[in-house]
Amino acid sequence: MSEIQRPGALYQQVAAAIREAILKGEYEPDTLLPSEAQLMARYGVSRPTVRNAVAALRAEGLIDVRHGKGSFVRSTSRPGVILGRQVTYTSTGEFTTHTGAAWDQVEDPSVSRARTTAITGPLLYLEEEEALFACDRLLADASTGARALHRVLIPFAVAEQVPELAEHPDTEPDRIYALLTKAGHTLSWFETVRARMPLPDERATLQAPDATPVLHLTRITHGNDDHPLILEELRLSADRAEVAYRITASKQPNRRTRA
Repeated sequence: MSEIQRPGALYQQVAAAIREAILKGEYEPDTLLPSEAQLMARYGVSRPTVRNAVAALRAEGLIDVRHGKGSFVRSTSRPGVILGRQVTYTSTGEFTTHTGAAWDQVEDPSVSRARTTAITGPLLYLEEEEALFACDRLLADASTGARALHRVLIPFAVAEQVPELAEHPDTEPDRIYALLTKAGHTLSWFETVRARMPLPDERATLQAPDATPVLHLTRITHGNDDHPLILEELRLSADRAEVAYRITASKQPNRRTRA
């Protein structure tokens, strides 16, 4: 039985002892933790203390509780899906985006009329509460089970320039890029990635474990005069995916020759 010092919150001391065992490799990733009874015997504490300790480690993201199976040490392996973020203009005049995953649509796209917010408005150079089309897709990677939420926001002014977008706001992004180019725009893209804790509905839809952040990618397509045209958002559970970018130099520096 491991000795637990009594001063302070007892469950925190038990959590610290289990955490140390995990970090030392005594409990390896993806393995089942000892049962509550075994932990009670090891640390000489009550069942509520063990449960509070496991709950604390779960909140830290070290423990993943699988209903009906028990508490497992969270895996430290690389995520199963690698998102390669790039846009390619093909010789046939089309655009392709390479994500490194074979995404399937779980259900038909959902199109609605929405309004800009205090966050999306400035990104599109629009005031708050400006009208736009929103197209939401739920995607899944068949090989890993990873899920993604994808949203496209199309301002009404842009849809008026491209009638096909006004009639079909659920047009795939690759096709949207081609339509905007056909309308006379020279396109460029600006993308950001941030991690945040998911909202309850996001966690449920993405089937993300507790204490797991989501990766929130925001891509803005710019047209002539660097004016933003559409905004895309992609959200994924951070334990299932990582993001990769191809970086190229826009112009190689001139080599200086020595005299």
